[in-house]
Amino acid sequence: MKLKKENIFRNLQVQTRKKEKIKKEKVNKKWIVQIAFLSFFISIFMSLFSEITLKNVNLIVSIMITLFFIFLGIVFDIVGVSVTSSDEKVFHSMNSRKVRGANIAVKFKKNADKVSSFCCDVIGDICGVISGTAGVVIAAILIRETEMNELFVTLITTALIASLTITGKAIGKSFAINKSNIILYEFSKLVSYFYKG
Repeated sequence: MKLKKENIFRNLQVQTRKKEKIKKEKVNKKWIVQIAFLSFFISIFMSLFSEITLKNVNLIVSIMITLFFIFLGIVFDIVGVSVTSSDEKVFHSMNSRKVRGANIAVKFKKNADKVSSFCCDVIGDICGVISGTAGVVIAAILIRETEMNELFVTLITTALIASLTITGKAIGKSFAINKSNIILYEFSKLVSYFYKG
């Protein structure tokens, strides 16, 4: 029995090494450079947008902008997880029947690591940074208007934004895994209106 378990474990190790070797060979340096530049420019654009919109706004508008960026980060996290956990065969079948967006879903699935990295890491992390910046603006407005303790207001604002983001992403991940095919299909269908793959 012990020998059988050891053989199973050795087989698992061999299979893992083979996969790692294939993945090392497939590492796309061009993609890494592209994602670095893309994240840089998207970050500039989104930061500029939040800077312009948050500059002279009241408390309600700044809260709404913060919630928008939290929501955007959660949505893209859901898409990123659903791409990695969806079933490619379903989309090949749909694509053969010329269902709108199925060809894009197949492309997304074949490039799941890149799509997931873009959605979860690039967009998700940028939204996290911007919602944090917006939180600082909210704290500044609250301190100015209520004369509350600066440390207390900053800590509560930061904690609320972090807990909303983390809770939203936790719920979103569970939803994305359970409904991955539907989410990927709906997202691909939406993309198909802007991009003819």
